[in-house]
Amino acid sequence: MTLGPREDELACCDALAAAGGVKEVMGDDILAKIAHDLVGAIWGSVTIDWTQKESLRARMRSKIKRLLRKHGYPSDKRQAAVDTVIEQAEQVCRNWALGA
Repeated sequence: MTLGPREDELACCDALAAAGGVKEVMGDDILAKIAHDLVGAIWGSVTIDWTQKESLRARMRSKIKRLLRKHGYPSDKRQAAVDTVIEQAEQVCRNWALGA
């Protein structure tokens, strides 16, 4: 039995596809793979205070950039994708802390 993408992976995939024309260039399968890898990297890096410490945030941004580059995400869209993914991760952590 194969499970579909998790909710956090779908949200990440939507964020990656939000940049104009990326979905058409990359395709759904590649964006889904990037989202899966990103969610794994983010959850593997999250600590209680990562949103408060710039050094931890910088490390997280670096991981995201490397994964995007590895998968051939368009270079002119990378920074916006990194910013969006970081914002999403922060929101998820806030919701998690609040028990939502």
